[in-house]
Amino acid sequence: MINRKCFIIGIKGKKLSSQEIYFLKKYKPWGIILFSRNCKNIVQIQKLTSHIKKIFKDKNYPIMIDQEGGRVNRLNDIISFENFTSEHFGKIFIKDKKRFNISYKLFVDKTSFVLKKLGININTVPVLDLRYKGSSNIVGDRSFSKNTKIVSDIGDLCIKYFSKNSIGTVIKHIPGHGLAKVDSHLFTPTVNKSLAFLKKNDFKAFKEKKSLFAMTAHVIFKKIDPENTATHSKKLIKIIRNHIKFKNLIITDDLSMKSLKGTVAENTKKAFEAGCDFVLHCNGNLNEMIFVAENSPKVNSFVLKKTTEFYKNLS
Repeated sequence: MINRKCFIIGIKGKKLSSQEIYFLKKYKPWGIILFSRNCKNIVQIQKLTSHIKKIFKDKNYPIMIDQEGGRVNRLNDIISFENFTSEHFGKIFIKDKKRFNISYKLFVDKTSFVLKKLGININTVPVLDLRYKGSSNIVGDRSFSKNTKIVSDIGDLCIKYFSKNSIGTVIKHIPGHGLAKVDSHLFTPTVNKSLAFLKKNDFKAFKEKKSLFAMTAHVIFKKIDPENTATHSKKLIKIIRNHIKFKNLIITDDLSMKSLKGTVAENTKKAFEAGCDFVLHCNGNLNEMIFVAENSPKVNSFVLKKTTEFYKNLS
C-alpha cells in the first residue's frame, strides 16, 4: 500500500490489456474505477476485479463505481435501478418517513450486496448537490431535493447504510454543483452567488459528513476564486477543510472532463497543489494515464492512515 501513488484510473475494456497490466505494475495507482464499458455480466466483472486484486496481491484493493440508481447506473446490463433516482427517494422522505426508511435501506442493502458480489468496495454516492430550477440537468433527478436539510439528512443515512455493508462512499460534488448552468463534462460552469449564500445553502449540505471520501466539483465560484474550479482552488479546498469540516480524503472529479482547460499533466499538478489527496482519470486513455501517474505523488502518511481506516471497515 505504501508504494502506491495518489491517483485512480479507469480502464478501456472488459478485461485488462497487456499494456494496462504493465501500467498497473509499474505505476501502482491507489485505486481503479469501473464504468459500463467494463461491465458485461457477473462472471466477467468478478474475473476482472479478481485479476486487478491479484496484480496488487490485495483482496481489499480499492475498486470504485458510480452506482447511484436512476440514469447513473453502470451495472445496467445486470440490474435495473433506473426508477430509483435520488429525487424518487427525496419525495418519499417528505411524504412518509417510515416508508422511506424501509425502502431506502433496502435499496442500499441490495446495491451493496451486488457490489460486494462483484468485488467492488467503493460507491461514489451520495450526490449532495442541491436541485435548482434553471440549472444544468447534469444534476437534475440525481439530487435528493432543493432543500438543504433533506439532502444532508438523506446523505447521512446513505453513508451510514453503505458503511454498515462495508462499502465506502464518496460525497459529491463538493462544495456543490447544483447551481451550475452548464455540464462540467463539456464546459466550465461559473457560479456568481456570494459566500454567505453558499454557506447557508450548497456548502451546508456537505457539512461534517462521515464519508471517508469526497469528490470535487469542476465549478468556478466567482466570488471566492474567479480563476480556478474548486478542484484547482486552494481557497475552495481551504473552505472544504475549515468551514465544511471535511477531514478525510478529497478526490478530484474526472481530470479528462472539458471543464478543466490545462493539459492532463497540468491539471494533475494543479489539483495536488490546491490540496486534493487523489486525482481521478476515467477515460482509459493510456497516454493520458501515464502523464497522470508521472505527476502524482506517492501515498503520504495522511492518505495511508485514512486508507487503513477504509480497509478496517471492509473487514
